Amino acid sequence: MRSVHHIAIICSDYERSRRFYGETLGFPVLHEAFRAERGSWKCDLDAGNARLELFSFPDPAPRPSRPEACGLRHLAFATEALDRDVARLAGLGIAVEPVRVDPYTGRRFTFFADPDGLPLELYEEPAVGEDGEGDA
Repeated sequence: MRSVHHIAIICSDYERSRRFYGETLGFPVLHEAFRAERGSWKCDLDAGNARLELFSFPDPAPRPSRPEACGLRHLAFATEALDRDVARLAGLGIAVEPVRVDPYTGRRFTFFADPDGLPLELYEEPAVGEDGEGDA
């Protein structure tokens, strides 16, 4: 195994989540299809090193999203400009937690939620080469 290929998210309101991930967060749509046999939409979005797959299913079961529930804890997105992205999200009416600092890496991060309450993180990483990363 060498990397994450995709992250699949089942949405309670497909159109709302497609707008959120595609327009609000800015991940470009790669492919979208309606799967008639399942009564389900599927949308693949380009999230850099991985794809986000959004699904609609009739009457999906609820999932606990408490931070300490067993299973996926949150989904983190890298950013080079945390303050800019926090201000943009807040300007769109999206609640963003106060910025914190990772005590192990010294990097700044914060959390917000998608339309279904899935915890999302913005994790600040400098551009390749700004702190020596990626230099040969």
